[in-house]
Amino acid sequence: MAYTTQDVHEKIKKLLYSLTGITLTENKDIMISNRIDKLKRNCNNYGDIMELLDSVEKGQNVTEFINTFTTNKTHFFREEFHFEDLRDRVLPNFSNNKENISIWCSASSTGEEPYSIAMTVSEANEALSSNIKANIIATDIDTNVLQYAADGIYRYSKSSKEFPSWIKPQNYFKRRIQKNLSGEEVLIKVNDELKKMITFHIMNLSNSSYPFSTHQFDVIFCRNVLIYFSVEDQNSILIKLFKHLKIGGTLYLGHSENPQDLIHYVKRVGQNIFVKEKDLAWLLLVEKMVI
Repeated sequence: MAYTTQDVHEKIKKLLYSLTGITLTENKDIMISNRIDKLKRNCNNYGDIMELLDSVEKGQNVTEFINTFTTNKTHFFREEFHFEDLRDRVLPNFSNNKENISIWCSASSTGEEPYSIAMTVSEANEALSSNIKANIIATDIDTNVLQYAADGIYRYSKSSKEFPSWIKPQNYFKRRIQKNLSGEEVLIKVNDELKKMITFHIMNLSNSSYPFSTHQFDVIFCRNVLIYFSVEDQNSILIKLFKHLKIGGTLYLGHSENPQDLIHYVKRVGQNIFVKEKDLAWLLLVEKMVI
């Protein structure tokens, strides 16, 4: 049966939405075309693309499909002011608190964000002469990036200015030189102390519910991931996230994201920094009815 490039793109968009909730708009067509060959390589299938997509629809090669078409752009201390807020406003409240601080990084990608959180906790401990214990849960839908994050090995360039002035990378990474075809590159590996603070899990934000308890987290990072969902689905994700955030807990969103229907339940304390003031009453009512 004959089909067009547009037919292929539409099928990929529908499959990605059904599997992840992620919406690919028309301006993503070039990206889709560029990644079709990658999908074939990942599946070790160089035959007809429509037949390959049919196999995904039937439950085969699903992980490879998701890993191919999800976006994982990130770097250490992206939107640095969020980590400064965590260091200066949030963490001091736990310096004399016997309870651990519980943090969820809901779109961890290749791990730079959760490791940045862990480094921030370590810096706060040094500045406050405290011993704040952090439990950091980092989730993502892409199994490849989760493995990359767990390995904790990154390319490093001094010119990239990836780390803020208050972070000394040598305190948190082991450095080694690796030869490649173009010469040499510097690799840095996360130390064991940081790794012990983080647990990585696969999770889909479009799932109907999340495997956490009500009011489990003091802090939730949900940054630069909602932009890949429709407005309606963004709102749905935020409502589900909100259930797991404690009253007084902090929600960090990406620079182009907003709290949607949560706006009347939070207080803005900084640039895309929101403190939860109360629960969604109707959500609690539904939970009681279910119980």
